[in-house]
Amino acid sequence: MKKGVKIKRVYEQAEKDDGYRMLVDRLWPRGLSKEDAHYDEWNKEIAPSPELRKWFGHDKKRFGEFTERYLKELKAKQEELDRILTIAEDKPVTLLYAAKDTAHNHGLVLRDVLEPHK
Repeated sequence: MKKGVKIKRVYEQAEKDDGYRMLVDRLWPRGLSKEDAHYDEWNKEIAPSPELRKWFGHDKKRFGEFTERYLKELKAKQEELDRILTIAEDKPVTLLYAAKDTAHNHGLVLRDVLEPHK
């Protein structure tokens, strides 16, 4: 199993090489039971603030500014980022998100913040 941090939609099939599966959304994913999510932890703390999430509204035209704002929020969560990195030292960490758009979502931003440190 390759260590590090990766992302995938929570609706995708869980795989053995996912390692530690961490849901990083503030809201529970629609239409998914907790049993079917196959997650190790639901980390609401590291998700974008409700205000930022609502402002973004999954509008890809806002993704650049969303990224800047989310990065500012993450600077205040260094302790939580360090905790995730500590988990990733021992096993792979898969950040799970529910957004339909796989190219414009907070999981990408969070992975990019964590991945350079491995």
